[in-house]
Amino acid sequence: MTKYIFITGGVVSSLGKGIVAASLGKLLKARGFSVVIQKFDPYINVDPGTMSPFQHGEVFVTDDGAETDLDLGHYERFTDTNLGHINNVTSGSIYQTVIQKERRGDYLGATVQVVPHITNEIKARINKATKQFNPDFLITEIGGTIGDIESLPFIEAIRQFRTEIGFGNSLSIHVTLLPYLPTSGEIKTKPSQHSVATLRSYGIQPEVLVCRTSMEVPKKELEKLALFCSVAQDAVIECRDMASIYEVPLALEEQNLAAVVLNRLQMPDNRDADLTEWIKLNDRIKNPKQTFKIAIAGKYTDLSDAYISVVESLKHAGYTHNAKIDIKWIASDECVNDEETKKILQDVDALVVPGGFGVRGIEGKLNAIKYARENNLPFLGLCLGMQCAVIEFARHVVGLENANSTEFNEGTPYPVIDLMTEQKHIEGYGATMRLGQFECRVLKGSKAHQAYGKDVIFERHRHRYEVNNEYKQMIADKGLVFSGVSPDGMLCEMIEYPKNDWFVACQFHPEFKSRPEHPHPLFQGLIDAVAQRKTNQEN
Repeated sequence: MTKYIFITGGVVSSLGKGIVAASLGKLLKARGFSVVIQKFDPYINVDPGTMSPFQHGEVFVTDDGAETDLDLGHYERFTDTNLGHINNVTSGSIYQTVIQKERRGDYLGATVQVVPHITNEIKARINKATKQFNPDFLITEIGGTIGDIESLPFIEAIRQFRTEIGFGNSLSIHVTLLPYLPTSGEIKTKPSQHSVATLRSYGIQPEVLVCRTSMEVPKKELEKLALFCSVAQDAVIECRDMASIYEVPLALEEQNLAAVVLNRLQMPDNRDADLTEWIKLNDRIKNPKQTFKIAIAGKYTDLSDAYISVVESLKHAGYTHNAKIDIKWIASDECVNDEETKKILQDVDALVVPGGFGVRGIEGKLNAIKYARENNLPFLGLCLGMQCAVIEFARHVVGLENANSTEFNEGTPYPVIDLMTEQKHIEGYGATMRLGQFECRVLKGSKAHQAYGKDVIFERHRHRYEVNNEYKQMIADKGLVFSGVSPDGMLCEMIEYPKNDWFVACQFHPEFKSRPEHPHPLFQGLIDAVAQRKTNQEN
């Protein structure tokens, strides 16, 4: 029977509930249990797909095409599990389903209310995840902060659910903040006491407190929290700030979080946690032998969370070389001409141009890619980054002046990037792109094939525009290789410039499939090229 763990947050937002959930999932999996993690987001958007990255950070795409919260990326990376639509539930999706049922007459004329109809639908999503994965543990993170109006239906649904499944089958973990006041030199527990009091007023008594803190918490303060929050002393867990998020599972293991959880859920704790590889990973993270400076030229560089999977994927590949990855953020519209671009890029070891939408900063991305191609700077283009690489090549090598994408200029004389045929009659923006995992055939003898070691791969997509087949041969004749295509050969999936050590770009998003212990082949290829380049320069 599945055991259920519900994680809430208090005092402030952005506490790291997602990292706590992912870390606990890692610790339970290390003991041989199966674990699935689910995220409840209280906002009214049906999914984050139409939200600005400046507001919400990255949109993480799953195999089944769900556009989800970036926390699902943490869940997948920590637990090495592929998730899907059911793992990210928003208020918008809940209300949409309930309203659709009401319009169909499913409620037989009843007055549709938050309780029981909205809360029943929330509980149905928990049960659906259980049925789909049948895990030993289902961990559900509730977004937002206790006390927020919008999260109340989720909290009420959890209260009902815990009552219905019976004692010993569920657990509430409350993640809270212990602020430090430098003027008095004290760590304060009162905000956490108030947060727990609010949670208890909703009918939920947390069994475990995870206390976020910037420093070691005195024992007397932990005892005070246990006393005033009605939580056992061994279940008040200190969670200090770490230099790397990948240290958190090890820190929580030292605090016995998993052992406490198993005890409270009446599960056997007779399996040693196999964290050998994770410990080795952290040793490499803490003791880098070299540093690689990687430029990311994008539109949303003021918020690093907009590219969090890209950054983590670069780090994963860097760890295999005992290398620290130093990110140089470049707002692409700063690359106004060749001279400025050279100044910006001359001190970096590689360039990554990630995905995005809209015309702002495009010319700067083209200038950056041109510099990388002409100066043999290792380059990786992702989604829009691949499209920009094709446009740059068409303009400066093929000689198609003003070549462009119809996304940026509908009147371009050379639309080397155009709207996909199946997208031309679609209305609306929510979940209407080419989304999810698709097959790709890899060209033998290419750098892509060398990186993957496979003829056929499956990668996650999120796009509307594609390389225009009318120009493919013309571009290929000038030396750009189309090294990955769809099974029918109609869609370009990867390109590369074989004259350079590593100039590869892809229409999909490889960053969504990279793991700390299993770096994605394309990111590994990029970092391998950087390492080789460094070695050549030293010799």
